[in-house]
Amino acid sequence: MSESAPELTAELMVDGAVARRPVISPDGRWVAYAVAPIGMREKHPVSALWVAAADGSSPPRKLTAGTANDSAPRWAPDSGSLFFISDRRERGTPQLHRISPDGGEAEALTTWKGGISDHLPLGDAHLVAVIAADEPTAEDERREAERDDAKVWGERVPYDRLRLLDLGTGELRVMDGLGDRHVVEVVQRPDGGPLAVLSWAAPELDSSASTAGLHVVDPAAGTVCDLGRIEWQACSPTWWNVHGVWHVAYLAVTPPGTVGGLAVFDVTVPAGEHRNLTAGMAVCPTGLAQVADGAPLALFADGLDTAIYRLDPEAQRFERVSTRDGGVDSLTVSRSGEVVAALASTAYEPMDVHAGPPAGPLIRLSDTRPELRRIRWGTQERLSYKAGDGLDLDGILILPAGKRRQDGPFPLVTLVHGGPDDRHTDEFNGRSFPPGQWLATAGYAVFLPNPRGGWGHGHEFAAAVAGKVGLDEWTDILSGIDLLIADGVADPDRLGIGGASHGGFMAAWAIGQTDRFKAALMDAGISDWGMLVATGEQATWEVELGGSAGWEGPGPHRHDRLSPISFASKITTPVLILHGENDPNVPLSQAIFFHRALRHFGVEHEFVVYPREGHSFRERNHRLDLLRRTRAWFDRWLGDPASDQTRI
Repeated sequence: MSESAPELTAELMVDGAVARRPVISPDGRWVAYAVAPIGMREKHPVSALWVAAADGSSPPRKLTAGTANDSAPRWAPDSGSLFFISDRRERGTPQLHRISPDGGEAEALTTWKGGISDHLPLGDAHLVAVIAADEPTAEDERREAERDDAKVWGERVPYDRLRLLDLGTGELRVMDGLGDRHVVEVVQRPDGGPLAVLSWAAPELDSSASTAGLHVVDPAAGTVCDLGRIEWQACSPTWWNVHGVWHVAYLAVTPPGTVGGLAVFDVTVPAGEHRNLTAGMAVCPTGLAQVADGAPLALFADGLDTAIYRLDPEAQRFERVSTRDGGVDSLTVSRSGEVVAALASTAYEPMDVHAGPPAGPLIRLSDTRPELRRIRWGTQERLSYKAGDGLDLDGILILPAGKRRQDGPFPLVTLVHGGPDDRHTDEFNGRSFPPGQWLATAGYAVFLPNPRGGWGHGHEFAAAVAGKVGLDEWTDILSGIDLLIADGVADPDRLGIGGASHGGFMAAWAIGQTDRFKAALMDAGISDWGMLVATGEQATWEVELGGSAGWEGPGPHRHDRLSPISFASKITTPVLILHGENDPNVPLSQAIFFHRALRHFGVEHEFVVYPREGHSFRERNHRLDLLRRTRAWFDRWLGDPASDQTRI
């Protein structure tokens, strides 16, 4: 008799580990990566560094103990050592360390009081570029000790500055020429030449919307060349060369607004026009990887899948190299460009480190969740359907574990992704909270829609929600639900909806538009766009999403017509509201406002605040509570006492 599959418990979901930030050695032989527990048990996070042979010829080896937060591995240019950040000396204050890939004791390289934000080993083996804020002065320490610490806006700003660490002397000196710019990313030209540096005017995230800049810094000459202002969400500066002319490519949101798909922009050095190399493409770039001996590679969100593209340096356009089912993230490439490594997941395999040639196949190197292989998961299906206006849409359906379509109709929970600039892919749905598979193993069908506003279908698709949140994207979701009802998969009398962040907004919006849902989950969701502009960390973006700001006059404002709070009097659906106490992205006030409105109108709801948590929940006990609470909530309102379909 075959052994029965184990029960999927909340502990099994939370007490596993996850691989992060793989980086391939320049010679293409090794891949280093961090492994961290999913649920944080103590005050400070922990993670360990691992190294694996890129060709899979030997099993991965653990390099560090994982008793501190060892993270951000980067190889020396000669592949002979690995640099990383760790707070092992003082918890919560990361310092730069170095270790041999063969193992042994790690060497501490800095004792910087403010801690190190990021680092990059340079072609000059004696130097490392370091990003770190200024150390506190004696006056800063006095003010803190005496609580004489009134904060004046714009004063004593903790800019992250670009510094050079001399490994011979231990000296850490700031690079002049960038002034009071907050340095975000740095990458060196492959021939060991100057650095491409991305900066903001101030550390606030909203500052990057209008003040991001790109610079070329020459450490040897001590010069800085300004390449001009760049667009919203700029990241991943990447060098490449054609006919002896150097270029810097980078990712940023397609202008003129802050809402839309990312594009690959390019500028010649020392000066030139910033050109969009991906204009008109029906896919969205999500990552760039520098190739020392050739043109850069890029990851593209392509519907439910992910593709690797290579830049054609002559035509200066991207050409598809390969497509992989599901999700791929964190692409890294060897110096020659012949070997890549990335995080990858498919429908029933969680995210793990994979490596191989860009054209594939990629082999799995890490195995962080072997305990999940014996679980009986819900069957995952790809969906293709049309919106009411004829637009092509896609999504994922997860059937209840052990069930087929013909066993329906089932209670259906629709889980809307965040962003809105995100997407559901055909990957293992165990990372989001609550995960689709967590509900599928409890007897629910789960619908994961990709309405307009997300990535994977080009810029215009992603930009369609600017000033229109909750409108066409809502009917996109509704079209998918109606299709599943018509197909006999979903029980129209047992519908639930939920999501986190923008997905939480959509859940709150949906129940103000219809009473079709019997239960809703609002996790870190937006209830009032005007208040989010006032208190959130990305005001410029929120203004464009919601369509207006309160400072534009006495109103009526467009954002009021797009805010769930405005429709609270129409809500009859029971709501579970979950929120992190210290969320800077969608502050707790959004949940409190919605809670007070529901209380005012006598709507059944439960309001849960998780102490110390930000926009996503990290602590183990909080994650366990979220899983159990959300499943119990849908059981309470969607369960059918006369049927055994809700529990299997």
